[in-house]
Amino acid sequence: MSVGIIRSLNGIVVEIEFLDEQPELEHMVTVKNSASSPLLIHSYINPTTAKAINLTADKSLAKGDKVETTSHGLRVPVGKQTLGRMFDALGRPMDGKDELVKPEYKELSSITAQVSTAKIEKPEIMVTGIKVLDFFTPFVKGRKIGIVGGAGVGKTVLTMELINNVTSDKSGVAMFAGIGERIREGHELHETLAERKLLESTVMYFGQMNENPAMRSLVGIAAVALAEYFRDTQKQDVLFFADNIYRYVQARNELSTILGQVPSEGGYQSTIFSDIKRLQDRLSSNQNGSITAVQTIYVPADDLSDPAVQMISHELDSVIVLSRKVAEQGIRPAVDINLTNSSLLTPEIVGERHYRLASQVKAVMQKYEQLRNIIAIIGETELSAVDRADYHKARKLITFFSQEMHVVEGLSGVKGEDFTLDKTLSGVEEILIS
Repeated sequence: MSVGIIRSLNGIVVEIEFLDEQPELEHMVTVKNSASSPLLIHSYINPTTAKAINLTADKSLAKGDKVETTSHGLRVPVGKQTLGRMFDALGRPMDGKDELVKPEYKELSSITAQVSTAKIEKPEIMVTGIKVLDFFTPFVKGRKIGIVGGAGVGKTVLTMELINNVTSDKSGVAMFAGIGERIREGHELHETLAERKLLESTVMYFGQMNENPAMRSLVGIAAVALAEYFRDTQKQDVLFFADNIYRYVQARNELSTILGQVPSEGGYQSTIFSDIKRLQDRLSSNQNGSITAVQTIYVPADDLSDPAVQMISHELDSVIVLSRKVAEQGIRPAVDINLTNSSLLTPEIVGERHYRLASQVKAVMQKYEQLRNIIAIIGETELSAVDRADYHKARKLITFFSQEMHVVEGLSGVKGEDFTLDKTLSGVEEILIS
């Protein structure tokens, strides 16, 4: 164990001089005070002076305080006793319950199993019961799905509905990472899971918007580390939900600014690509089990061309776009069918019937957008009979894909709906041949 001395403090950035042995990057050191304040080694200014992050933003630190090194990086508790619990990025309980009893720990930076290159012969489709998602963006075990949208279009509600629908069979473990979101949303999700008896098979991690950027940037990685444990050690399939991945990028950007790093041309941190890859590459499947990831992505100023949104989207197999324009029409979930896309919507995965119907609906909806502009100028009566029929089919499809959610039953007073995939396909067929 080496001892260092704090030489300067600037916000949550602490410079520490080590005269003996220098700790490795991303290793933990603790301040010799009553709180044993944790610091994470970020970089070295010179051979003896390290720049560290004050993870808990402890304001009692002072120049001259001594620190002790540890032999490990940041780690979180793992094991079955974490099920039903809520933690922060440091693995500390946030639910007011007792501390874990002698838990096993896993370092955030360690990856215990490599991604398998073995080809999956038959992809397993997970039916969500939500018509518009099952039809346009099939959920395949072990793949990544993104829910993209601006503020207030229903990303969190849709995520909660998916947690409710997909995890209710208790077939695996569910992980939820709340990154930079509101405390209220975390509380509501915890209460919803408890009411529906889903909490016992779920682990929740939160680094909410009141936390400093270091904690917000680490909470997603902490949740991933635990997901890897259940996949590789317990050999279980994991459903991983993250709300919101954009806030992870934002937290890394804030941290980069605090550390004095030069931003990229787009205004984000210069390490944005590696930051995203660091998280996304670990949401993978191997011979032990699968991690199926559902991630919400906040769109700043409703700009889908934002560099961060584009980079995250490129890592996903399916992208569900929630539109303010659709939400204003009272359609829930507010999915923009024309912008939503999935690389998993192929005949080999969903079958010929499903693929054919999806292609026909896409064509009708694209034509509908064109006809709306024409109708705004010359009116619907000037359309040909064929165009008028396609326009009304599109209107019926929009209404058909609207659906009541289980998780808002208490607010809306309307019972939530479930739909099998076959019922959804039959409903679409009926509209198309009408």
